[in-house]
Amino acid sequence: MTKKVNAFQALEKIFHEPSRLAIMSALCMATDGLTFSELKAECDLTDGNLNRHLKVLKENEAVRVKKEFVDDKPRTTVFITRQGLNRFNDYLEALADVMKQARKALPKEKTNTLSTLGKKATT
Repeated sequence: MTKKVNAFQALEKIFHEPSRLAIMSALCMATDGLTFSELKAECDLTDGNLNRHLKVLKENEAVRVKKEFVDDKPRTTVFITRQGLNRFNDYLEALADVMKQARKALPKEKTNTLSTLGKKATT
């Protein structure tokens, strides 16, 4: 993040919704974009749900949608925009800051309990 702001204020609501967080995360890893079907499967969303979230992301210029015909079949491909990538990166940094603040605010006995639970979940 380039300027110092309250970490909670930097949590952009368009990315904070779990499905849009999943969409943006998947698109970050796809340099050539993802087809609608790939994105739907990756994020475990229905057609209508994915369409609704893509509309919000597109209106906020976080993603770009390309529609074309391939072998006489329609194909929709979704790409993260440069602006979307920068804003999402700022969001992730703010989220990390919020999580660090939360961890520091936990009483010591809660931190130890959480660490133990995390170890049990990975074994």
